[in-house]
Amino acid sequence: MRFIKKINHFAVSYLVIDNRKVLKKAKQTLKYLNLDYRVKAGALQLTTFIVVVIALLLSTFIILLHTHKTFKAQTGFVIETINNTDKGINHALQHKLQLNDTVLVNLQDEAYKTLKVHRGFWGVFEKVIAVSNIKNKTFKKIALTGASQPNVNRTALYLEEQNRPLVVVGNTRIQGGVYLPKQGVRTGNISGHSYYGNRLIYGNAKTSQSLPKLQKETLNQIATINKVYRNIDENQFLDLSIKRTYLNSFYKPLQVIYSRETIVLSEVSLTGHILVQSEARIIVDATSNLKDVVIVAPIIQIKNNVEGVFQAFATKEITIGNNCKLNYPTALVLKEKMQTNSHEATNHKETPLIKIKKGSKIKGSVIFLGTTKNYKAQILIDEKATIIGEVYCNRNLELLGSISGSVFTSGFVANQSGSVYQNHIYNGTIIVNNLAEEYVGLPFENSKNDVAKWLY
Repeated sequence: MRFIKKINHFAVSYLVIDNRKVLKKAKQTLKYLNLDYRVKAGALQLTTFIVVVIALLLSTFIILLHTHKTFKAQTGFVIETINNTDKGINHALQHKLQLNDTVLVNLQDEAYKTLKVHRGFWGVFEKVIAVSNIKNKTFKKIALTGASQPNVNRTALYLEEQNRPLVVVGNTRIQGGVYLPKQGVRTGNISGHSYYGNRLIYGNAKTSQSLPKLQKETLNQIATINKVYRNIDENQFLDLSIKRTYLNSFYKPLQVIYSRETIVLSEVSLTGHILVQSEARIIVDATSNLKDVVIVAPIIQIKNNVEGVFQAFATKEITIGNNCKLNYPTALVLKEKMQTNSHEATNHKETPLIKIKKGSKIKGSVIFLGTTKNYKAQILIDEKATIIGEVYCNRNLELLGSISGSVFTSGFVANQSGSVYQNHIYNGTIIVNNLAEEYVGLPFENSKNDVAKWLY
């Protein structure tokens, strides 16, 4: 019995110990099970977070692609709009458009793309405006245009046939192609000075005829420019007594400063699409700043040391003082006023004259259009004065300075030692090769146009 009791006690003890082990294992199992559940719940949250992030990234990427595509299309429209304005300017250069009219250029493209070109004048130069539209994009471009230089055989001198030879004296030098009267060229002597060059003409010579003519529209513009102010509204007139500085874009309507009395441009700044006109005289002082404006008066006086760029139109006199610097594209134009009766012609004692004094440099065009025939100079280019561009004179030119470019004239005169020498050049220089091939200037009949300057 004792043996049996011991065995039972041992069994019970074993069962208790075994149950403890089972319970311990069970607890460990539950512990692991609970941990596994927690891991699975965290994984669901992490997965949801990742899905949301991926969705946001995809949405951002799609929006970025759409924005990039839209920006690319808009940029393409802007570039095309700008390029179309260039097409409009080129169209105006290659085709003779109606003056002061707006033309719709056929782009052979969608209806929402349009190109309009307007052709007018600013001084002696043509003004071309191109306006391009593509949907809500608009771009404008405006250019000052004139005649381009020929690629080869540029003309240094065209002397009209007047049945008199050209006579060269002193240190005169003519370099480039020339057109001379059938009598040709020979040397002369003035006050003991003969010709000192090795050749009479440093270039090819041909026989001249009548003076080449400027385009009719240009001649009409010169003849009527003093009437422009009549078609201007009152709000377009400026008053220098109120304000001394004005800037007007060429995209805006013309502004005018007008007076029946003398206008003195001193300590003023005028820039752009501005016309200054006096019925008496305009005096430009060195303290003034003129850029791209047009001045009109019977007499125009530019004092010493003036710097700027402008176009001047007169009927009696244009005087450029000493050491002036007038930049490209400057134009000095004198068209002699027609005498309406014999009494007016008798009282008209002074000869119309463009005078450019010593040390001055003009980059552009000098033009004289007259009717009076005499032996005086209508254009006088003094010693050490320089013209970089063109000189056009249908009467007499006295050349003591130098011209880097071309001369078109009916004749020369030289006033020396109290005598007047017809068709003589004394110490004058004409060299066409010193003029840049890119120069754009006077529009002759059948000449090709190009851009002289981009306006603003």
